Amino acid sequence: MLAPAPSRLAYVPFVSVENMMKLVHRIGIAEMLTGLAEYIEQDFRRWELFDKTPRVASHSREGVIELMPTSDGEDYGFKYVNGHPKNTREGLQTVTAFGLLASVNTGYPVLLTEMTLLTALRTAATSAMVARHLAPEGARTMAMIGNGAQSEFQALAFRAICGITAVRLYDTDPAATAKAMRNLAGSGLTLTACRTAEEAILGAEIITTCTADKQNATILTDNMLGAGVHINAIGGDCPGKTELHPDILSRADVFVEYPEQTRIEGEIQQMPADFPVTEMWQVITGAAPGRRDAAQVTLFDGVGFAVEDFSALRYLRDHLHATGLFQDLDMIADPDDPRDLFGMLMRAGPEGAHAA
Repeated sequence: MLAPAPSRLAYVPFVSVENMMKLVHRIGIAEMLTGLAEYIEQDFRRWELFDKTPRVASHSREGVIELMPTSDGEDYGFKYVNGHPKNTREGLQTVTAFGLLASVNTGYPVLLTEMTLLTALRTAATSAMVARHLAPEGARTMAMIGNGAQSEFQALAFRAICGITAVRLYDTDPAATAKAMRNLAGSGLTLTACRTAEEAILGAEIITTCTADKQNATILTDNMLGAGVHINAIGGDCPGKTELHPDILSRADVFVEYPEQTRIEGEIQQMPADFPVTEMWQVITGAAPGRRDAAQVTLFDGVGFAVEDFSALRYLRDHLHATGLFQDLDMIADPDDPRDLFGMLMRAGPEGAHAA
């Protein structure tokens, strides 16, 4: 008896980096950012359904490797992701990632995908979705402090979702700013390269901080900020890594994804354990206020949470099959008789054709 052909359930759609890039161009980057933001907001509205736990992190002197799992009771998703700031000095990415979506009903995977690009997109979509709820009305100018791999995604997401028209860019490395300026040319945004962080935030209603160094840094101090700004602080993502002076946190109304994780990894790791924060799902559902007045300083202490990756995986699954931009991987052993895994193995051997 010949070894049986793999069943339909044995094949798992896999999205490679090549196909992810094709998919983004097929859909359009602005459309994909907007779509991801919609899926993320949908899942924030049903936040209480999700299993929630801080990411499982393995820290070293060089960086961190993490697993980020969650489930809504119907689907289960996780992401593997690293953060190694030293990598850029070696010609490597600071962040790499891949993720998986599975059926809770069977436990079988239904999607495996690269998530280095997808994480960049979902991070930007999350930032802009949050700003839609917290930024001052009519905000049109954003300061982008830190012009590395995430900066262009942030700028384009804020343009597509929040309607910003101008970005003021600053990085300690002028080459990073020049790179971002080149990549954003023709995007419809007015771009200004700045020499200092102070110069970058002049006239900006939204300030995004996104630096990579794994250290307690002070990118902004309280005396640099005027009233009414929204700060999108997304650089802090592990213990010992911050960007803002504590006085800014004391002055601002701080909004977070999941407090148990943000108190370990975010800007608020500098503050007492009972420092007050508001969870974004409460703002989105109307259970808590967001921006109350024009003078209020709002701060999104975004560290990235598993539900956002789950939303991105859902979005990809729902839009993938119509494109054909995936490969079927034969990665699940699924014998015709679920009790005969060994028999399936034997029938695949050189003598399998003679097996009874």
